[in-house]
Amino acid sequence: MRIALVGGGVIGGGWAGRLVECGHDVVLHDPHPQAERRVREVLDNAERAWAQLTLAPRRRGAVTFVASLADAVRDADVVQESVPEDEALKRRLLSEIDAHVPPDALVCSSTSGLLPSRLQADMTHPERLVVGHPFNPVYLLPLVEVVAGERTAEGAVESAMSFYASLGMKPLRIRREIDGFVADRLLEALWREALWLVHDDVATVEEIDDAIRFGAGLRWAQMGTFLTYRIAGGADGMRHFLEQFGPALAWPWTKLTDVPQLTDELIDTIVAQSDAQADGLSIHELERIRDDNLVALLHGLRTRRYAAGSVLHEHEVRLFEAAPHTPDDVDPTQPLRLHATVVDPSWIDYNGHMTEFRYLQVFADATDAFLRYVGVDAEYLRQGASAYTVESHLRHLHEVAALEPIDVATQVLGADEKRLRLFHTLTHARSGETLATGEHLLLHVDTARGRVTPWLDPVAGHVAAAVQAHAGLPGPVGAGRAIALSPPA
Repeated sequence: MRIALVGGGVIGGGWAGRLVECGHDVVLHDPHPQAERRVREVLDNAERAWAQLTLAPRRRGAVTFVASLADAVRDADVVQESVPEDEALKRRLLSEIDAHVPPDALVCSSTSGLLPSRLQADMTHPERLVVGHPFNPVYLLPLVEVVAGERTAEGAVESAMSFYASLGMKPLRIRREIDGFVADRLLEALWREALWLVHDDVATVEEIDDAIRFGAGLRWAQMGTFLTYRIAGGADGMRHFLEQFGPALAWPWTKLTDVPQLTDELIDTIVAQSDAQADGLSIHELERIRDDNLVALLHGLRTRRYAAGSVLHEHEVRLFEAAPHTPDDVDPTQPLRLHATVVDPSWIDYNGHMTEFRYLQVFADATDAFLRYVGVDAEYLRQGASAYTVESHLRHLHEVAALEPIDVATQVLGADEKRLRLFHTLTHARSGETLATGEHLLLHVDTARGRVTPWLDPVAGHVAAAVQAHAGLPGPVGAGRAIALSPPA
């Protein structure tokens, strides 16, 4: 699929990050002289975040920067426009895009609130214009609002929904056109009230953010507004909540129908308070803190297969199923480097280093990578066959800190028709220092009957080939050891 991006600001760069991390090569046009530098900074953040987000095998794409809009979109199957929120500018560029793209190309706008019926007014083929409104950072947040204009073809909407879902996103089709769509209208209501609270000296910007991030924001991340309030209604649910708290909507608590004037004084107050809140951290540093926290939240939700976590899980399943069994750059005659990651900040203990049970998790992930290597894929598992680890011996040799890159080399020590013995060596990806080793015995099982059974073909043949390929390698240091105490003197 050929994908073109028009505009390389915060949103356009975010689209580039998500597309590249999902294996797509993209062509990007932005006339700003610093566009390439800014986009590559976003790409660095996206790569760093996705290295923590998922262990699923991925092929990273690449971005090509071109000088003209026509060169960017000429051969595109999908065009994502992400220029500033200026209706005249967008209409002009969308009309130009329309004149250069192939007849069957899908044209999408990242507008956060402009009506697609107005954006498509000057296009020769308005039926292919769809709004695809994402949220910053696009490479991590899955939501994208899909909005059709009056002349948008249903097929274009369906294509957009399918395309965004393939990127691990949650496409939300907006039922009808409305200024600001859905999410931004909700955010705008909160933003208006927040401005009034600062204007009236009720709270500072940090206090308002604290009221959200330590309270309702944590609920919103998983349940949104209505499901949260359903629970607040107790056993009788939403009906009881509305009967009990509905009358409060008539009380003059908020000023949502009015907006404080953004005077120089109010702007200076907000800016000064925001500077104090940031406490000297740069935008780049804040972006990385935000990304790390989002990754941790997504991991927690993925564990429960809930909300955005279920979208991440489903995307990972697709990535695993699409991954080749044998990476192109692996030498089968040497210890196999099939798994690499970075140390997630949530893996760190009170000493500032990776806690010991995470070493076992990394080795388990390396074992899974080897099993995929020999053909234990989704179809094999659907047959009711798998391999279970029944014994492990770990040696912890050196410490490793958060966000440090690590990788694992796997040596096959032996196997028979039902068993497999693996030895993993965990190293620091930059220094090459050995951090830990793990020796593991696996049994092949019939998962339906819970019984040990022989490997099935073609996996049986691949396991045998791996044993043969490593038969001449020297035994690794630490293999076959057991914990023992010397007898007391």
